[in-house]
Amino acid sequence: MKPHKQYDIAFVGLKSGEHEFGYDIDDRFFAEYSKPDFSDSHLHIRLIFDKQNRFFLLKFEITGEVTVNCDRCGDLFTMPVWDEFKLVVKMVEDPLAIEEEDPDVAYIAINESLLNVAGWIYEFALLSIPMQRVHPNKESGESGCNKKALEVLKEMQQKEKENINPIWKDLEKFKNN
Repeated sequence: MKPHKQYDIAFVGLKSGEHEFGYDIDDRFFAEYSKPDFSDSHLHIRLIFDKQNRFFLLKFEITGEVTVNCDRCGDLFTMPVWDEFKLVVKMVEDPLAIEEEDPDVAYIAINESLLNVAGWIYEFALLSIPMQRVHPNKESGESGCNKKALEVLKEMQQKEKENINPIWKDLEKFKNN
Protein backbone atom coordinates (compact mmCIF):
# COMPACT_ATOMS: atom_id res chain seq x y z
CA MET A 1 0.00 0.00 0.00
CA LYS A 2 1.31 3.43 -0.94
CA PRO A 3 1.67 5.99 1.84
CA HIS A 4 -1.02 8.65 1.64
CA LYS A 5 1.09 11.77 2.12
CA GLN A 6 -1.85 14.07 1.38
CA TYR A 7 -3.42 12.78 4.62
CA ASP A 8 -0.40 13.79 6.75
CA ILE A 9 -0.97 16.58 9.24
CA ALA A 10 2.23 18.39 10.24
CA PHE A 11 1.01 19.35 13.69
CA VAL A 12 4.34 20.68 15.01
CA GLY A 13 3.93 23.99 13.19
CA LEU A 14 0.27 24.43 14.11
CA LYS A 15 -0.84 26.77 16.86
CA SER A 16 -2.96 25.41 19.69
CA GLY A 17 -6.67 25.45 18.92
CA GLU A 18 -8.94 24.24 16.14
CA HIS A 19 -7.82 23.73 12.55
CA GLU A 20 -9.95 22.44 9.69
CA PHE A 21 -8.92 20.04 6.92
CA GLY A 22 -10.98 18.73 4.01
CA TYR A 23 -10.55 15.54 2.00
CA ASP A 24 -12.50 14.23 -0.98
CA ILE A 25 -12.30 10.47 -1.46
CA ASP A 26 -13.63 8.11 -4.10
CA ASP A 27 -13.25 4.49 -5.24
CA ARG A 28 -9.50 4.88 -5.82
CA PHE A 29 -8.97 5.61 -2.12
CA PHE A 30 -10.82 2.45 -1.06
CA ALA A 31 -9.04 0.30 -3.67
CA GLU A 32 -5.76 0.98 -1.83
CA TYR A 33 -7.10 -0.98 1.14
CA SER A 34 -9.52 -3.64 -0.13
CA LYS A 35 -12.34 -4.31 -2.58
CA PRO A 36 -15.39 -2.58 -1.07
CA ASP A 37 -18.96 -3.84 -1.54
CA PHE A 38 -20.04 -0.50 -2.99
CA SER A 39 -19.04 1.58 -6.00
CA ASP A 40 -19.14 5.10 -7.38
CA SER A 41 -18.30 6.59 -3.99
CA HIS A 42 -18.06 10.34 -3.58
CA LEU A 43 -17.36 11.25 0.03
CA HIS A 44 -16.18 14.46 1.64
CA ILE A 45 -14.42 14.31 4.98
CA ARG A 46 -14.30 17.45 7.09
CA LEU A 47 -11.71 17.03 9.82
CA ILE A 48 -11.70 19.41 12.76
CA PHE A 49 -8.29 19.06 14.39
CA ASP A 50 -8.13 20.58 17.88
CA LYS A 51 -4.51 20.80 19.00
CA GLN A 52 -3.91 20.81 22.75
CA ASN A 53 -0.66 20.62 24.72
CA ARG A 54 -0.11 16.82 24.77
CA PHE A 55 -3.13 15.52 22.88
CA PHE A 56 -5.35 16.21 19.88
CA LEU A 57 -9.12 16.02 19.52
CA LEU A 58 -10.16 14.92 16.03
CA LYS A 59 -13.71 15.15 14.73
CA PHE A 60 -14.42 13.51 11.37
CA GLU A 61 -17.62 14.58 9.57
CA ILE A 62 -18.38 12.35 6.59
CA THR A 63 -20.91 13.27 3.90
CA GLY A 64 -21.55 12.05 0.38
CA GLU A 65 -23.02 9.09 -1.45
CA VAL A 66 -22.18 5.58 -2.59
CA THR A 67 -23.81 3.17 -5.02
CA VAL A 68 -24.86 -0.10 -3.38
CA ASN A 69 -26.98 -3.16 -4.13
CA CYS A 70 -30.38 -3.17 -2.45
CA ASP A 71 -30.64 -5.96 0.14
CA ARG A 72 -34.26 -6.57 -0.81
CA CYS A 73 -34.41 -6.51 -4.62
CA GLY A 74 -30.74 -6.58 -5.66
CA ASP A 75 -30.88 -3.47 -7.87
CA LEU A 76 -28.25 -0.76 -7.62
CA PHE A 77 -29.17 2.56 -6.03
CA THR A 78 -27.39 5.63 -4.72
CA MET A 79 -27.34 5.82 -0.94
CA PRO A 80 -26.63 9.06 0.92
CA VAL A 81 -24.00 8.86 3.66
CA TRP A 82 -23.59 11.06 6.72
CA ASP A 83 -21.87 10.37 10.02
CA GLU A 84 -19.45 11.86 12.49
CA PHE A 85 -16.74 10.28 14.61
CA LYS A 86 -14.54 11.62 17.39
CA LEU A 87 -11.06 10.46 18.30
CA VAL A 88 -8.49 11.50 20.89
CA VAL A 89 -4.81 11.18 19.97
CA LYS A 90 -2.47 11.29 22.96
CA MET A 91 1.25 11.92 22.76
CA VAL A 92 3.24 9.55 25.02
CA GLU A 93 6.85 8.45 25.49
CA ASP A 94 6.28 4.87 24.28
CA PRO A 95 2.97 4.23 22.48
CA LEU A 96 3.67 0.47 22.28
CA ALA A 97 3.83 0.20 26.07
CA ILE A 98 0.27 1.49 26.52
CA GLU A 99 -2.07 -1.35 27.48
CA GLU A 100 -5.27 0.66 27.53
CA GLU A 101 -7.69 -0.57 24.86
CA ASP A 102 -10.06 2.32 24.29
CA PRO A 103 -11.19 2.44 20.62
CA ASP A 104 -11.70 6.20 20.86
CA VAL A 105 -8.11 6.90 21.93
CA ALA A 106 -4.96 6.49 19.82
CA TYR A 107 -1.36 7.00 20.89
CA ILE A 108 1.64 8.42 19.07
CA ALA A 109 5.22 8.97 20.18
CA ILE A 110 6.00 12.36 21.65
CA ASN A 111 8.80 12.86 19.10
CA GLU A 112 6.47 12.46 16.09
CA SER A 113 5.91 15.49 13.88
CA LEU A 114 3.29 14.10 11.46
CA LEU A 115 -0.07 12.48 12.00
CA ASN A 116 -1.42 10.41 9.09
CA VAL A 117 -5.23 10.22 9.19
CA ALA A 118 -5.77 8.02 6.10
CA GLY A 119 -6.40 4.85 8.13
CA TRP A 120 -9.01 6.55 10.29
CA ILE A 121 -10.68 8.09 7.24
CA TYR A 122 -10.92 4.62 5.68
CA GLU A 123 -12.30 3.05 8.85
CA PHE A 124 -14.80 5.80 9.59
CA ALA A 125 -15.96 6.01 5.96
CA LEU A 126 -16.77 2.28 6.01
CA LEU A 127 -18.54 2.60 9.35
CA SER A 128 -20.67 5.46 8.02
CA ILE A 129 -22.25 3.27 5.32
CA PRO A 130 -25.36 1.59 6.78
CA MET A 131 -25.38 -2.19 7.08
CA GLN A 132 -28.97 -2.44 5.87
CA ARG A 133 -29.16 -1.12 2.34
CA VAL A 134 -32.72 -0.87 1.07
CA HIS A 135 -34.22 1.48 -1.51
CA PRO A 136 -35.89 4.43 0.21
CA ASN A 137 -39.65 4.66 -0.21
CA LYS A 138 -41.01 6.90 -2.94
CA GLU A 139 -42.89 10.09 -2.06
CA SER A 140 -46.14 8.17 -2.53
CA GLY A 141 -45.10 5.80 0.28
CA GLU A 142 -44.61 2.73 -1.88
CA SER A 143 -41.33 0.84 -1.93
CA GLY A 144 -38.60 2.10 -4.26
CA CYS A 145 -37.54 -1.50 -4.98
CA ASN A 146 -37.85 -3.30 -8.31
CA LYS A 147 -41.52 -4.42 -8.52
CA LYS A 148 -40.75 -7.64 -10.41
CA ALA A 149 -38.18 -8.68 -7.81
CA LEU A 150 -40.69 -8.01 -5.02
CA GLU A 151 -43.30 -10.16 -6.78
CA VAL A 152 -40.82 -13.05 -7.10
CA LEU A 153 -39.94 -12.73 -3.41
CA LYS A 154 -43.62 -12.78 -2.47
CA GLU A 155 -44.18 -15.93 -4.54
CA MET A 156 -41.19 -17.63 -2.91
CA GLN A 157 -42.50 -16.79 0.57
CA GLN A 158 -45.92 -18.18 -0.36
CA LYS A 159 -44.39 -21.45 -1.62
CA GLU A 160 -42.30 -21.71 1.54
CA LYS A 161 -45.45 -21.44 3.68
CA GLU A 162 -47.16 -24.15 1.62
CA ASN A 163 -44.22 -26.55 1.95
CA ILE A 164 -44.15 -26.67 5.75
CA ASN A 165 -43.33 -30.14 7.04
CA PRO A 166 -46.44 -31.65 8.71
CA ILE A 167 -44.34 -32.59 11.72
CA TRP A 168 -43.91 -28.92 12.55
CA LYS A 169 -47.40 -27.77 11.55
CA ASP A 170 -48.84 -28.19 15.07
CA LEU A 171 -46.05 -26.05 16.50
CA GLU A 172 -47.29 -23.09 14.42
CA LYS A 173 -50.20 -22.79 16.88
CA PHE A 174 -47.77 -21.91 19.68
CA LYS A 175 -45.76 -19.48 17.58
CA ASN A 176 -48.43 -16.78 17.58
CA ASN A 177 -49.53 -17.17 21.22
